[in-house]
Amino acid sequence: MSKPLFKQVIPFVILAIVAIFALFVPLHADFDAGKYNAADIAWILVATALVFLMTPGLAFFYGGMVHRKNVISTMIKSIVSAGVISVLWVTVGFSLAFGESIHGLIGNPLTFLFFQGVNSGPAWSLAPTIPLTLFALFQLMFAIITPGLVVGAVAERIRFTSYILFIVLFAIFVYSPLAHWTWHPDGILFKMGVLDFAGGTVVHISAGMAALAGALVLKRRRVHQDHQEIPPANIPYVLIGTGLLWFGWFGFNAGSALGANSLAVSAFATTNIAAGAAGLSWMFFDVLRGKKPSVLGFCIGAVVGLVAITPGAGFVAIPHSIFIGVAAAIISNLAVMWKSKTSLDDTLDVFPCHGVGGIVGMLLTGVFATKTVNPAGADGLFYGNADFFFTQVKGVLIVAVFSFVVSFLIFKLINVIQPIRVTSEEEEEGLDASQHNEKYSQGTLIVASTGLEMEHSPLT
Repeated sequence: MSKPLFKQVIPFVILAIVAIFALFVPLHADFDAGKYNAADIAWILVATALVFLMTPGLAFFYGGMVHRKNVISTMIKSIVSAGVISVLWVTVGFSLAFGESIHGLIGNPLTFLFFQGVNSGPAWSLAPTIPLTLFALFQLMFAIITPGLVVGAVAERIRFTSYILFIVLFAIFVYSPLAHWTWHPDGILFKMGVLDFAGGTVVHISAGMAALAGALVLKRRRVHQDHQEIPPANIPYVLIGTGLLWFGWFGFNAGSALGANSLAVSAFATTNIAAGAAGLSWMFFDVLRGKKPSVLGFCIGAVVGLVAITPGAGFVAIPHSIFIGVAAAIISNLAVMWKSKTSLDDTLDVFPCHGVGGIVGMLLTGVFATKTVNPAGADGLFYGNADFFFTQVKGVLIVAVFSFVVSFLIFKLINVIQPIRVTSEEEEEGLDASQHNEKYSQGTLIVASTGLEMEHSPLT
């Protein structure tokens, strides 16, 4: 068997083996269903669906901003994460993140292997009113979207099969450990007192630092080296993506209250207010610098505000979310300006927006958190507690360094296994055609492998 053919066979063989093993997993009924709260179950089911909606939202958001010849390849990289991570989460991912703790560093992979015991086991200690299965599915949606965020930094030049391998390795060696450290009661960051309500560290800083690592390993696109201006393929797609992300983020943050309660309401409110304030802040800051009000500017700013409020959504007061949104948008905007003056080719500014936005959100949680909103939290620097602020600083440093180093090594390892970057000819042709035999052009989706043309009317 030739080497290229061998590499083509491996993914299918692995999936087939997993499917066969799944046939022999013992089944157990939930022996105590009456102990759960119906309202909490209903809300977390809705929140889980809302978080999943963020993944196609992200696909539209990113797909609208790249070059037309890379729209499909960019969008599928976000969507395919739903397939890869769903299977991985059931087999071993949930165990690594929330299984029996091994020295606070990682979960025992055998605890919930193939979801054994998830349906029949006791509820999660921090979510006693919903079944463990529902908690696991809610957390699955976070695990799906996180590697999808990295797509924006490596778009237009990463090989599709290499990206699939990245998703698997990132989920195992970066996401799962961070989720365990932060959200497991025995995790090292949890025990330190680091507060991250819905994923400022686990999702956004980890993805932002991985994006930085990926951009450095893949190096610059040819158009970036030639200083060519690439117009967005479809700005209405970006608007649609922003709306879906904003809508889904209510499940992301308010769902992290893990119940239908007043804390969920507060998190819902802070999420919306921070997004709106950040969108205005980014747009008005651009006007202050002599630009015209930009659709992209508002959309990007709103997403930055959503990122920044994520770690503190259930810990800060609603009025303070305005400041968090405004400050995060300005700082991320300045970070984008700085990046544009360097040789760093982060295609869609994932590091300045998600990485920096997540860091700002974590630090401002350390400033504005208050037990008045959440008695299980802490008072921040604004309320005289400097110790908690420095705890947040330490948490940010630990997560940022860990995420960057491990992600950098993952990208390097993949490049050893196979070239991580497409050839210059494939890059010039566009990844839609070179990686998928599909091309989105002038309102027509052309499937090259069959010659089938399907008329489609994009919002252009």
